[in-house]
Amino acid sequence: MDSYAQGEAAPALLEETIGANLERTVASYGDREALVECATGRRWTWSELDRDVDLVARGLVGAGIEKGDRVGIWGPNSAEWTLVQLATAKVGAILVNVNPSYRTHELAYVVNQSGMRLLVSATSFKSSDYRSMVEETRGQSDALERVVYLDDEHSWDGLLSEGSQVSADDLRARASSLEPHDPINIQYTSGTTGFPKGATLSHRNILNNGYLVGETCRYTEQDRVCIPVPFYHCFGMVMGNLACTSHGATMVIPAPGFDPALTLRAVSDERCTSLYGVPTMFIAEWALPDLDSYDLSSVRTGIMAGSPCPEEMMKKLIDAGIDEMTIAYGMTETSPVSTQTHTDDSLERKVGTVGRVAPHLEVKIIDPVSGDTLPRGEAGEFCTRGYSVMLGYWDDPEKTAEAVDADGWMHTGDLGVMDEDGYVRITGRIKDMVIRGGENIYPREIEEFLYTHPDIEDVQVVGVPDAKYGEELCAWLRMRPGTEPLDAAAVRAYADGRLAHYKIPRYVMVVEEFPMTVTGKVRKVEMREVSTRELGLA
Repeated sequence: MDSYAQGEAAPALLEETIGANLERTVASYGDREALVECATGRRWTWSELDRDVDLVARGLVGAGIEKGDRVGIWGPNSAEWTLVQLATAKVGAILVNVNPSYRTHELAYVVNQSGMRLLVSATSFKSSDYRSMVEETRGQSDALERVVYLDDEHSWDGLLSEGSQVSADDLRARASSLEPHDPINIQYTSGTTGFPKGATLSHRNILNNGYLVGETCRYTEQDRVCIPVPFYHCFGMVMGNLACTSHGATMVIPAPGFDPALTLRAVSDERCTSLYGVPTMFIAEWALPDLDSYDLSSVRTGIMAGSPCPEEMMKKLIDAGIDEMTIAYGMTETSPVSTQTHTDDSLERKVGTVGRVAPHLEVKIIDPVSGDTLPRGEAGEFCTRGYSVMLGYWDDPEKTAEAVDADGWMHTGDLGVMDEDGYVRITGRIKDMVIRGGENIYPREIEEFLYTHPDIEDVQVVGVPDAKYGEELCAWLRMRPGTEPLDAAAVRAYADGRLAHYKIPRYVMVVEEFPMTVTGKVRKVEMREVSTRELGLA
């Protein structure tokens, strides 16, 4: 077991709400730049940002949103996403993050499971027609009373106008009724039972995680953080936005969705000191043919997370002068970061480990069968305990009890090894989770969906190696008698518009039977090996 020690003085936990913390930052750094949206050229100082957050907060109160009501947000990164995040926190509404890649099948589930009263949505982005999907879903929900469209001026301004009768005193009264332990955010994680689970997080959970991640990156009000990772995920809204709001650092939104050239243009133009991404993002940025045309000399630090950092990529960052890059590991249920490398850690530790336990947390490696804590150097299940552990899965005490034990330890399902110095290596996954380009995918959810195809009798989904994304999905299908075999194109056509694109299997293998154990369990390890070999992916 290890806890944050190593002779370092841990920064104190913030025992306040997100709104109170924001207002302290505004009081200290009101005239400094808070937010830059590169796509539109819009800029806010902290005072201006707080003013606009309050406009949205008043609008929510005027629209009848009470403390504890669920307010969804569905769309790509934008300044308005950040405004809604901070405004819901100020009024005590629970923000429900909806993955921008979701389709009607997934949207309807999270709207109903969370009991969402109001949804703030984009109208469209790339190939997603959000408005038509929302309208299709509205008829399937008893709770959803209203939809506000971000990029529909009449709809968005209509929400803001509802705050005209809500005074500053009204807003202060609402703020005074909030507590740091109140639930403030629901983030859905893919569930092994076929449906996502809503990890419910408090002000205290995510404010402190953002703050302490920023402390490890050594942020001050002088820092400017480029955030190309999605806000719907903890990486964007916690490690990105809340790390900035708690330090007075500037949030820089390079583009609505990830674009390697626009990301580096934002870094160059805005003189960013920190850059975030999963490894595939950094790889795409450094593969740009005109890489040398971007001035990256301002960048000193950042966070890479989601999957292991290739050594060659880290060397490229160091060669570019970014020698304080940190590696983080965690999960949505832990707000998210549990371990992080430090800015002065060695190359070996940055590419070979996910760092040491973060401040005010404990971690241990246990025998998955006995539950006993294992000695240093032995592989077992990574568990963590402390302020970061979620309040629970929304409206699902049974699943909560499976994940968080009676002593408060979160059982991650990941296999790890801790060395003598407390550095952790993640060596595999107990569950069958697939990580595709930083997105965690649980095969069971895909299997449940493909079971709905009338010609599919049985299905198993496994991860296979992929040079670009780390892993891709391969579906093994058993067809119903008398039906024609499906290929990958047919499966894609069936899933398109109903499943997020990254969850649609790239490969399909039609088989007579699945490899099984003597006890009748499917041998997914063997399936991965066979798929890798037969598809020529080794």
